[in-house]
Amino acid sequence: MIAIGSDHAGFEYKTQLKKLLDEIEKPYQDFGTTSPDSVDYPDIAHIVSKAVASGKCLQGILICGTGIGMSIVANKHKGIRAATCESPASAKLSREHNDANILCFGERIVSWETATEIVKTFLSTPFSGGERHMCRIEKIHSLTNL
Repeated sequence: MIAIGSDHAGFEYKTQLKKLLDEIEKPYQDFGTTSPDSVDYPDIAHIVSKAVASGKCLQGILICGTGIGMSIVANKHKGIRAATCESPASAKLSREHNDANILCFGERIVSWETATEIVKTFLSTPFSGGERHMCRIEKIHSLTNL
């Protein structure tokens, strides 16, 4: 199950994302927003991040104007590795090297065509594993008192 969410600035793409996920047969749960009316992105990012961190959902996709705000909020949650991606290459590497579990992108930054490729790449790319990458990921979650 994929947790999805957007604020008002990402609402149109989230609407299209649901159609894309249906087409590629990926189940999802929509955590809002439900209209293009203004909402605060942290509210949506927290809900999606909790769903992924708890294991209720395997991965998440967050969309706002740039993807940056959603990523900042999501990465506050233990166990979340959110990546803001603006290309299929960044989506691929975020999965292979960082085992990113939440994809963030911006409706004001990437075209829908590019967003489609980013989503497909993110969802189809496995974590490459290996001691080198695992060691780094473990450090992400162990350094909490900086």
